[in-house]
Amino acid sequence: MIIPRRFFWLLDVLGLILAFVLAYNLVPTLQPLFAAGGPFHSEWLVELTSPALWSGQLPPPIDLAWILIAMTPVVLVVLGLTGNHGSLLQQSRMRVVIGCLLAPFVGLGVVTLILFALKNTEWSRLFIFSLTLVSAAVLCLYRLLLRLYFKRRQAAGYYAKNVLLIGRIDSIRWMTRYFGENIPTTVYRVVGYLRTSDARADTKDGAAADLGVRAWGVVERLGDLLITRPIHEVIAIHPTEGGKWIEQVVRDCDYTGVLLRIVPETLLTERHTLQALYPFEPLHLPAVALAPPHWDSEALFFKRLFDAVVSGLLLVLLAPLFALVAAAIKISAPHLPVFYRWRVVGQNGVEFTGYKFTTMVIDADERRAELLAHNEMNGPVFKMKDDPRVTPLGRFLRKYSLNELPQLWSVLKGDMSLVGPRPAFRHELERYEFWHKRKLSIKPGIPCLWQVRGRNRINNFDDWVRMDLEYIDNWSLWLDFKILLRTAWVVVAGTGS
Repeated sequence: MIIPRRFFWLLDVLGLILAFVLAYNLVPTLQPLFAAGGPFHSEWLVELTSPALWSGQLPPPIDLAWILIAMTPVVLVVLGLTGNHGSLLQQSRMRVVIGCLLAPFVGLGVVTLILFALKNTEWSRLFIFSLTLVSAAVLCLYRLLLRLYFKRRQAAGYYAKNVLLIGRIDSIRWMTRYFGENIPTTVYRVVGYLRTSDARADTKDGAAADLGVRAWGVVERLGDLLITRPIHEVIAIHPTEGGKWIEQVVRDCDYTGVLLRIVPETLLTERHTLQALYPFEPLHLPAVALAPPHWDSEALFFKRLFDAVVSGLLLVLLAPLFALVAAAIKISAPHLPVFYRWRVVGQNGVEFTGYKFTTMVIDADERRAELLAHNEMNGPVFKMKDDPRVTPLGRFLRKYSLNELPQLWSVLKGDMSLVGPRPAFRHELERYEFWHKRKLSIKPGIPCLWQVRGRNRINNFDDWVRMDLEYIDNWSLWLDFKILLRTAWVVVAGTGS
């Protein structure tokens, strides 16, 4: 799990502000302990209560804020130089502790130099030292807690990346053995392999039975697999002869946004040699990595953080509205369930159960077949303006998109995003063309471009998908924000479906 550096900066600044508040409130309690007659009084410690005439009351916090302002950039720079803004999973506890102790004390040195240059002795050294120690404790504590959380999730396999291998059978055998002996399954997990066109002669019955990973067929299937299976990386082992198939692999991985590692077959060697030759490559392989544009982008982290915070907040704030809609459904149609459970397909073909408020009669799914002749959408998606299956209350809920609100729970869980292409039903996906399936390369969302551009006027599925792909190709946090703002207007104006 990688936390972006800018997010670490934010956490560190908040931690230093918290340390400032704690130290400010702690000093009046500590001062009597070091004063004459206190249990920790000594001649060399008495200077900590400077100035000599200090009555035990610190100046207002605003007068001491310059200390925090002077320390903060120094602490951030030192933490960055010591590597404490990198992945916590790759940092030892000792490295975390040393970095978090060193940074505040360097900040203390800078504050001391400023006071020395100004020849100012009218300040509480007890507050300065308390701020330094509390800052170190806060910075260290939150990092160690996050590290422990990430370590436990890593051990449970939450961060494991699914890897698909492509190459000749002998190369696949070498690579699966290499992964099994050297790569923890909690980090990378080989989920299968594809044979290359020039490797079919090696695949007689039982020839690949000892590989220990699933055979997904031939390399020509790669495009569909990248869309319909949760594959995070592809490793293509380029043979010494032939290898024209690599062009298709590069094209498919680039189109679907999946990271590709190309490993020359002639460079495969023993583990200790690979680690010595390629110490900075995550898998220690002689690989050329072709990453998609948004691979490991910090913006993706903030997108997920924004999704979780906003969806959680809205679920709390809209709880009374949820209760009101649920009561209205039960009053108008007591036999209907409050929520409609729809089993849909999300990113990389992963199925999940989403929820909407019920807007149709109980046998709506069974009656779809008899209404197909009235479908107003060209393509695999069904759309009918005056759908007889929709209840009177359901029409109102759909008009103001209120039936979509329970999907906030799927956003909070991580199955969906606030903004993204509409998830697909499995029966719809079976009728998708290959270029349609690219919309499944990212996490689905509630609204997207097609909704804010007048979804009632769209009757061609190809146009719908083109807008989804436009969103994927031009995605940014700012684009998400604009879509959400325009969606809010659509809901208020009542121009939903």
